[in-house]
Amino acid sequence: MKDRVALMLAAFWWGSLTTIGFLVVPLLFARLGNPSAAGNFAAQLFEAQSWIAIGCGLILLIHFRAKADDRMSGPAMTAIFFVLGALLLALLQQYAVAPRILARENLKLWHAVGSGMYLVQWVCVGVLLWRMGARKPD
Repeated sequence: MKDRVALMLAAFWWGSLTTIGFLVVPLLFARLGNPSAAGNFAAQLFEAQSWIAIGCGLILLIHFRAKADDRMSGPAMTAIFFVLGALLLALLQQYAVAPRILARENLKLWHAVGSGMYLVQWVCVGVLLWRMGARKPD
């Protein structure tokens, strides 16, 4: 049962990253016509996404840490690596990159850094989800 809940959390995390980053935010910029207004909405969505990442990441860390043996090796350790990577990227985006984008500080550079970090977070959670889904059922 706990494995299924963890799988659902990973799916929720990856699905929210996909929906916000690859569908909703591009539509905001395409449809609103005002880049400043779209940027403000996007910032709020990315902040909400960061909280989703923090919540899902912490619960998944607890789950996989409980499954890991004393040697800290095997599938649970690999999962912890991907969760920690994605969680760290989410935190860095929210607290290091986003404030610079909102301050319009070297906007092109920080937007590229934030986009790259978002993409790597998406890949980490996608790999985690793929590996969790490949496991044999209970």
